Amino acid sequence: MVLDRLRSATGRKDPKKIPDGLWVKCPACSKTVFKRLVEERLESCPECGHHFPMASDKRVASLADPGSWEEWNAKLTSSDPLGFIDSKPYPKRIAENTHKTGLKDAVITGGCRINDIPVALGVMDFRFNGGSMGSVVGEKLTRLIERGMAERRSVIIVSTSGGARMQEGAVSLMQMAKTSAALAKLAEAGLPYISVLTNPTMAGVMASYASLGDVIIAEPKALIGFTGARVIRETIKQELPEGFQTSEFCMQHGQVDLIVQRQDLRDELGRILSYLHPRAA
Repeated sequence: MVLDRLRSATGRKDPKKIPDGLWVKCPACSKTVFKRLVEERLESCPECGHHFPMASDKRVASLADPGSWEEWNAKLTSSDPLGFIDSKPYPKRIAENTHKTGLKDAVITGGCRINDIPVALGVMDFRFNGGSMGSVVGEKLTRLIERGMAERRSVIIVSTSGGARMQEGAVSLMQMAKTSAALAKLAEAGLPYISVLTNPTMAGVMASYASLGDVIIAEPKALIGFTGARVIRETIKQELPEGFQTSEFCMQHGQVDLIVQRQDLRDELGRILSYLHPRAA
């Protein structure tokens, strides 16, 4: 059966002459699996269910009703408020990330429908500078929430991030307060906010909008927390529990409401929205 799949995929009768890129090794189970099967399962391992990183455009396509997606604020890009230089100037780093991913920054935002319910959807992308939160991420998410209020849409943000963007210093940290304040206004308006945590969701992102959902959903075995386990262990001088900072640990301790496989996420979001989204009078 595997050979038949290979012949079909490659158009070659001899399976020994296989082009590169048809196989991928799963970091969880260490098995080598057919890449097309991974893609068919929304970037998850067909052997063990491990969730590979997922690009933001594919994530949107997996969640939004067909033909309903409209991107908002697509042209916003970062400035260089601090004139920051580490191993390279910050503007060069942004340009390289844009060239690599085709994105302007680490989040895409827009409007769509999920199970025909209007939604304001933000999806982060770890490929862009580790999904770090800078001024553009904060501004786009704040605008997303505000437009969601204006158009009476539920808000969903899918997070994956290493945290605040160090190249923007305090400007980046200010986005924590800005997005949190916008979500407080959304709650006052009686509109639901669903936060989806994927691997990893850490630091300033987890300490702000990612943890403020009316419902918080996590993908299985995602890394979730504020700072790394090594830093915590060295600070408190204690060994940490097994599985610390995983989705499953967080759910056991009340930080996560649901753990949902990626293939089931769209249906689960539709079900929750059918309960929470305000009905027209």
